[in-house]
Amino acid sequence: MKNTKTNKHLDALVKELSEQLTQGKPLTGQDGVFTPLLKRVIEASLEGEMDAHLKDQKGSNRRNGRGNKQVQSSLGGFEVFTPRDREGSFTPQTLKKRQRRITSDIDAKILSLYSRGMSYRDIQAHLTDMYGVEVSTGTLSAITDRILPESWTGSLVRWIRYIR
Repeated sequence: MKNTKTNKHLDALVKELSEQLTQGKPLTGQDGVFTPLLKRVIEASLEGEMDAHLKDQKGSNRRNGRGNKQVQSSLGGFEVFTPRDREGSFTPQTLKKRQRRITSDIDAKILSLYSRGMSYRDIQAHLTDMYGVEVSTGTLSAITDRILPESWTGSLVRWIRYIR
């Protein structure tokens, strides 16, 4: 049942994106088809990092709202809502504090991590090579759980292959 529901959502997404492309909307740029997808991936990654951070904390630290910032990428500019914690001890790795620009290389790699069906260890090695940042598999699990439910992983891979 869950796969059927997810497939219907994915089919609706593919249909919507196809219609946008047919109407002449670009793939990238301010009004690009993939810009909202990148925004969602980054925000979900940040939320997953916050979940892992709070789980590792011993004490009364908890969420304390969200901040927003404008981010520029090769896919276009967009506003990202970043989670905050009460103690101010959360240091995101996906989009670091005061970081306002994401290079095109990072854009492509963030999206590719989830579309390739890589294992958490492979993603961990990839992030270490890419950023020089050590991220635990627990954090990666929390991030990917927020971005894509398990049943979406295979569907997203099929969808990306379809649009190529």
